[in-house]
Amino acid sequence: MKSWIFLGVAIVAEVIATTGLKASEGFTRLWPSLLVIAGYTIAFYFLSLTLKEIPVGVAYAIWAGMGVVLVALIGWLIYGQALDAATVIGMVLIITGVAVINLFSKSVAH
Repeated sequence: MKSWIFLGVAIVAEVIATTGLKASEGFTRLWPSLLVIAGYTIAFYFLSLTLKEIPVGVAYAIWAGMGVVLVALIGWLIYGQALDAATVIGMVLIITGVAVINLFSKSVAH
C-alpha cells in the first residue's frame, strides 16, 4: 500500500512541476523555476521508491497517464486552454487504461 501512496505523491509532484513550467517562462522567472526543479526532484524520488514493489512499466504507465490527464485539466481550469471532444475521449481512455491495469493486471502488487 505504501508504494501506491508514493506513486500518488510522485504524480502530484510531477503535475505541480509541469504546471509550473508555463509560469517559469522558459526558466526566466526564479520562483516558478525553483518550483519546477523541486517538483521534478520530488516526483522522481518518489517514483524510484514506488519501483521497489510496483513493476516499472505499470508504475510509469500510471504516472504518465494520470499526469497527462491532470495537467490537461489544470490547463483547462487555470490557463483557459480548450479541451475538444477528442481530448476528452483520449483522457477517458487513459483513465480507463489505468483502471484496467489496476483492476485486472496480474503484474500489479495489490
